Amino acid sequence: MVLSCIAQDNVHYYDFVLRESNFTRLCSTKSMLTVNDSFPGPVIRVNKGDRVYVNVHNQGYYGVTIHWHGVKQPRNPWSDGPEYITQCPIEPGSNFTYEVIFSREEGTLWWHAHSDWTRATVHGAIVVYPAAGTTYPFPEPDGEEVLVLASWFEGDVYQLVQEALQTASETPQSDAYTINGQPGDFCSCSNGSTYRRLVDHGKTYILRVVNAVMNAELFFAIAQHNLTVVGMDGAYIKPIATSYIMISPGQSMDILVTANQSLGHYYMAARQYDNVDQNDNYDKINATAILQYRGNYTPPSSPSFPTNLPSYEDFSAATNFTQSLRSLANEEYPIDVPINITTRMYVTAVMNAIVYPNNLSNLASSLNNVSWANPTTDILLAYYRNMSGFYTTDFPDWPPAFFNFTGEDVESNVITSKGTKVKVVNYNEAVEIVFQGTTVYNAPEDHPMHLHGYSFYVVGMGYGNFDNETDPKGFNLVDPPELNTISIPKKGWLAVRFIANNPGVWFWHCHLDKHLSWGMETVFIVKNGDTPETSIRDPPTYLPPCRDSFDSGLQEFDDSAGKMHKLDKN
Repeated sequence: MVLSCIAQDNVHYYDFVLRESNFTRLCSTKSMLTVNDSFPGPVIRVNKGDRVYVNVHNQGYYGVTIHWHGVKQPRNPWSDGPEYITQCPIEPGSNFTYEVIFSREEGTLWWHAHSDWTRATVHGAIVVYPAAGTTYPFPEPDGEEVLVLASWFEGDVYQLVQEALQTASETPQSDAYTINGQPGDFCSCSNGSTYRRLVDHGKTYILRVVNAVMNAELFFAIAQHNLTVVGMDGAYIKPIATSYIMISPGQSMDILVTANQSLGHYYMAARQYDNVDQNDNYDKINATAILQYRGNYTPPSSPSFPTNLPSYEDFSAATNFTQSLRSLANEEYPIDVPINITTRMYVTAVMNAIVYPNNLSNLASSLNNVSWANPTTDILLAYYRNMSGFYTTDFPDWPPAFFNFTGEDVESNVITSKGTKVKVVNYNEAVEIVFQGTTVYNAPEDHPMHLHGYSFYVVGMGYGNFDNETDPKGFNLVDPPELNTISIPKKGWLAVRFIANNPGVWFWHCHLDKHLSWGMETVFIVKNGDTPETSIRDPPTYLPPCRDSFDSGLQEFDDSAGKMHKLDKN
């Protein structure tokens, strides 16, 4: 079945068919789960404020869900997609139709599977054009190009991850990165298939870049071409003139590039930004595509490589780029940063371990020392139907203990506990969260945090331990960037604010999938307001049935402090 898209009065209809397809990369062929036999998957194109219905047919071998990353889905968590959070998996041989509601988003977003690591091969871009009768806050480009950066694994990712989780071993490393599905000229057996974009001299193009990589932030640059970043995560920003970008997993960017160099071939290149101390075990292959000028000239023997692409461990380059982000914050694109905060949280992101009653231990990650455990019924359904025994409402606002979180001599035996603990906030609460990075287990690194159902204002970030007296004095409350994904800096802190005005059940998690698998996530439940227009919509007539989650079968537990009984798997 091929992709079908029908648009009617600002409503679009798509069919996504999930099935195994054969792909050959790096000299070998494998079967992997894709949408409509394409990697990356199809691009969804809409205008601001449109609505999309996507009928997902699962012809694969295991249950899958789809998440519409960065789409706020006002009052509609039923179609948000994270497995065991807002729905249970679409079972093999069945289908489920998502209703994707666009509101304020404008620019580039993306969609991806939200079940284990299936997003490695099940993902694609979303392009949100300006609403009818409006235009961009910059001169309209002459053309556009979608560039999806992704991970390539030679083995079966699903099987490799399940084995790693069951044996408490390290999750799999990618074998290469890809640009629009191709590793590029520097990878084995890849020279003839490198992705190419043809451009005309003198024209300006908008590049819509998505980082769909599983576990790495990336630098990206184009040889001899300057970039102007104009949008991020479905919102416009003050233009940033730069020779490179640093983009975290989950983030998307809108970038202007003018083809103003000599006629020729120029590499577009991506490489991993390695921010982990004392780590040499990562993918050092540069993924490449080619920017190729049209015209009558002799092709070069080899394209030019971007000498301005930062090195793998260029901490300053990554920091300088991230800290330059600012919202437009003008009359046409106003911002509304909450000032009078009513809910404050201080959340530590920790790499640690979990010890089970049988004295077996496993790798874990946590937020405020709670490592997430999936229930057997999704949180949204349990909340909506007032079902007890599937979660507790005692996710802590503070870590259980305070110490020098970013010190060099931090205890490495910080033991966490599994729990299905959520945070409940009232409708219209003004929320501030300070995320604190740590050096526990000698594993400091960036943690790209993603919030479903919302964008948030990044009002501050810094290094060391957050100081509640001095650091808020430096918060940017004038033009902070409005994002849905941003990294907690290694050995540092991150402060975000948002108004809880979208009722529902919404997932917070690290977008490094290895940390998601180990438990670095939680759930926000935003209560209904006082009117039907400020309340969760009724559920659809059909929802995929719930079965045991992989995670819930790992360990049964009794958390008496949270008043939770053993999760019932029957």
